[in-house]
Amino acid sequence: MALPKKLKGMNLFGNGDSYQGQVQSVTLPTLTRKIEEWRGGGMDGTVGIDMGQDGLMTCQWTVGGLIESIFDNFGSSRLDADLLRMTGSYERDDVDEVVAVEVVMRGRHTEIDMGDAQSGENTEHSITTTLSYYKLVIDGRTVIENDIPNGVFKVNGTDRLAKRRRALGT
Repeated sequence: MALPKKLKGMNLFGNGDSYQGQVQSVTLPTLTRKIEEWRGGGMDGTVGIDMGQDGLMTCQWTVGGLIESIFDNFGSSRLDADLLRMTGSYERDDVDEVVAVEVVMRGRHTEIDMGDAQSGENTEHSITTTLSYYKLVIDGRTVIENDIPNGVFKVNGTDRLAKRRRALGT
């Protein structure tokens, strides 16, 4: 029997600034693929054809109060104006094991919700960042890297779009 690895500590960095003690939560992007049904002549059923990433990747995160620097690039025309890096420590309680997780994301803040402003009450600000780049690193090993503008999609070091880029001459 093994117990699950649970997130015991985390931090978020925005454009190199640490939000330790300020970040409350981070909702990492859901990784999705667009699958189209296909049933060709002579097939006894349908199969799913992978048509690439499905929809926008977004990261939503909440901080406990005002962080002025989140406004620095708001409304930027650059799709990679902001760099986010979440670090986490996943730990098991049945063995002495700590797994370091790092998620690197580039994008731009598309929504900043300042929440309710009430004197003497808890203040939360929620930010939504639309991503153009995502990299998941577990214990120093890159598991997923998705660089959408450059057509790079790596899983465990294998670039699944390399042949496509070659076919397109890019």
